[in-house]
Amino acid sequence: MFRPSDDSTLFPFLIPSNIFAVLSLKQLTHIYREVLNENEFATICEEMASEVNEAIQNFAVSEHLNYGKMYAYEVDGFGNKLFMDDANVPSLMSLAYLGAHKTTDELYQNTRKFLLSDHNPYFLKGKFAEGQASPHTGKSKIWPMGIILRAMTSTDTNEIVKCLKMLKATHDGTGFMHEGFNKDNPKDYSRDWFAWANTLFGELILKIFEENKRLLSIKY
Repeated sequence: MFRPSDDSTLFPFLIPSNIFAVLSLKQLTHIYREVLNENEFATICEEMASEVNEAIQNFAVSEHLNYGKMYAYEVDGFGNKLFMDDANVPSLMSLAYLGAHKTTDELYQNTRKFLLSDHNPYFLKGKFAEGQASPHTGKSKIWPMGIILRAMTSTDTNEIVKCLKMLKATHDGTGFMHEGFNKDNPKDYSRDWFAWANTLFGELILKIFEENKRLLSIKY
């Protein structure tokens, strides 16, 4: 009933968290079956993962007028759906980061296109950056975490560079990632120190380095 931001949900079934639960249940299945040899509990985890995943496919995968089949952010199981995202993790944007989807999966790609569009009520554009926000901080503050996850789940070099430039331009000279910054004034930010965002940023830099290590070693 609560988002990773600690805000209450509009509808009771938060889809990114349920997808994350499916992943965790599958991991538990593997641990209890392959490592601990406790097949009874492994089967319970496996069956629950299957049940939750079936519900996600039946109630959360929706045909959007502009983007085709994509995930809703929240549903109530009676046909009502909320189309948006929150910059925290788990989020719809983070599904490829968490391992629920490959970045090339059509369902994920359609969802991602929606998230980076004006149809997403919490995708903000300002003088200094564009990116996902969170209802937790309103409609004026972009979250660096959202920009980081966009870069983490991108296969487009130009998009990744764009994200890095936006992150570099909006930390207000502190050298750290904040919770959120005003889309038109990076000096107006929340939380001097936000360990979650800083850790994720460090992971992004290491990911980019590892993926480009061969290119960096070439002498031009």
